[in-house]
Amino acid sequence: MKRSLHNSSTSPRATQHNLAAHARNPEHAIETQHCEPNHELTAQLHHPGHNPTAHDHSSNDHNPDADISDVSDTGSAEPPPLRKQRDYRLLWTARTISVTGSEVSKLAIPLTAVTLLTASPSQMGLLTAAASVPALLLGLQSGAIADRLTRHRPLMIVCELVSCAAAATVPIAWLLGFLNVGWLITVALVIGSAGVLFKAANFPHVAAVVAPSQRTEAMAGFHASYSVASVSGPSLAGLLVQLLTAPLAVLAEALSFLTSALLLRAIRTPEKNEPATSRGMWRDVMEGLRTSVTHPVLRALLGAGVTINFFAMAYTAVYMLYMVNTLNIPKALIGVLIALSGIGGLVGAWVTARLSKRYGENRILLFSVLFFPIEILAVGLLTGPLWWKLSLLALTGTITGGIVVAFATCMGAIALRETTPELRGRVNATMTFAVQGVLALGGIAGGVLAEFLGLRPMILICAAGIALSAIWIWTSPLRPHHRRPAPTTTPGIDPTSPQDVDSWITSKRRSIL
Repeated sequence: MKRSLHNSSTSPRATQHNLAAHARNPEHAIETQHCEPNHELTAQLHHPGHNPTAHDHSSNDHNPDADISDVSDTGSAEPPPLRKQRDYRLLWTARTISVTGSEVSKLAIPLTAVTLLTASPSQMGLLTAAASVPALLLGLQSGAIADRLTRHRPLMIVCELVSCAAAATVPIAWLLGFLNVGWLITVALVIGSAGVLFKAANFPHVAAVVAPSQRTEAMAGFHASYSVASVSGPSLAGLLVQLLTAPLAVLAEALSFLTSALLLRAIRTPEKNEPATSRGMWRDVMEGLRTSVTHPVLRALLGAGVTINFFAMAYTAVYMLYMVNTLNIPKALIGVLIALSGIGGLVGAWVTARLSKRYGENRILLFSVLFFPIEILAVGLLTGPLWWKLSLLALTGTITGGIVVAFATCMGAIALRETTPELRGRVNATMTFAVQGVLALGGIAGGVLAEFLGLRPMILICAAGIALSAIWIWTSPLRPHHRRPAPTTTPGIDPTSPQDVDSWITSKRRSIL
C-alpha cells in the first residue's frame, strides 16, 4: 500500500504516489457527488445575500443543490450518465492518455541517462529530484494563479503543449548528437513546472464539466485510469525501449501530451468561473493556507493526507529490502503483486462510484480510512512458507489498492464540495504541496529508523502511524452523528452591512465554539 493520495496510481507502492492525484489528476486531485450543504463562514462571506437554512449532516448526504459550484445552477433535471456525456469522455480520455505517456517516460528517461549518457549517481539524483522540485517551488503560487482565471481550460492546453515540446526535444537532441544529462534535467524541470500549473487549473475545471451529483463517480473514473496507467505504463515503456531505444520511447510521452491538448481543445462546456480578487501573490497564497487549516473538514483531510503520506513513504524506503531480504519474495513476483494492486484499484473505483450514490462519500471515507494499515500490518507480521506469504500479500495488496482509490476519490470530492469556487485552486495547491512535501521527510525517517530499529519494527511503526490518520477523519464534522451548528440570521441584521456582518460573524463563532 505504498501510494500517495494526490497521485493515485494503484501500485502497492500505493501511498507513496503523490494525493492529488494522479500526478496530474483532478486531485487530484483532491478533486461531489452527494454534496452535503456547506454553511461555513467562508461560504457565507462569499455569498452575503444567501439566506441559510438548517441542515442535518448526519442524515443527509444527498443534496446536490447545496453545492457551491457553478454547475449546480444548470437546472434540477437529472444529468445523463457520465459515459454519455461527450465532454467528460474527452476529459477522461485526455487524462488517461497523458498519464500513460508520463508512466512511459518514468522508465525511458532514466534509462536514457544510464545506458546512453553513463550518468553518475549524483547526476541521477539530480534528475530524480528535478521532477519534484517544481511542486515545492511553484505549488502554492500555482493555486493563486488558477483562482485568478476566468477560464482554466486554455491554461491546461498550454501546459500540455509546453510539455509536448519539451519531451520532443529529447529524441531530437539524441539524433543530432548533443543530448546530455543537463538537457534531461532541464526537460524534467519544464515538464514538472507545466504539470504543477496544469493540476492547479484542472481541479476547479472539473466543476465546470461535471455536475455536482456526479463528481464522485467522475473522480472514481479518473482514479481508474491512473490505476490502468500505473500497471500498463511500465510494460509499454519496456516494449517501446526494446523496439525504439530509450530516447525515441520518450517521443510517446510527447505524443500523449499533444493528444491530450487536442482532446481538451475539443471540450465545449463553457466555463463561468468568477475569478477571485487578487490582493497580491503572498496574501492570496496565505488565504489558501489559512482556509485549509481553519476549515474543520479541509483541516481533517489535510492532516490525514499528510499522516498517510509520511508513514507510507517511510514504509516505501524499506519495502524492497524487507520483501527481498526478510520475506525472501522472488523479485519477479513483486511485479505481479504490483499488478494485483492495480486491479484492486480498478475494482475500488467501480465500487466507490456505486456505493457513494447510496451512502455518500462521507461514510465511505470514514470506513475506508480504518482499513488503510491492513497491508503494512500484514507485511510486518508475516511469516511462514512462501505460498502463504504470497497469498496473504496478494489478498491484502488487492484490497488495499481498492481502499486507497476509494479514500482518494472521496477525499477529492469532499474537498471540491467544501471549498468555495474562489478558493479551489489555492486549497488544492496547499493540500498538494503539504502531502507531497512530507514524502522526502518520510523516506529519510524510514531509512534512518530502520538502521537503528531493524526492518520489521520499522514496518510495524509505519502501520501504527498510518492508523493515526483515522483520528483526523473520525474527530471531524464528517462523522455520521456529528451535527454542524445550523446557521441562522439574527433578526434585524442586514447581511450587506459591514457592521452587521461583523456582529453576525461574532455570534456565529460563539455558536461554533
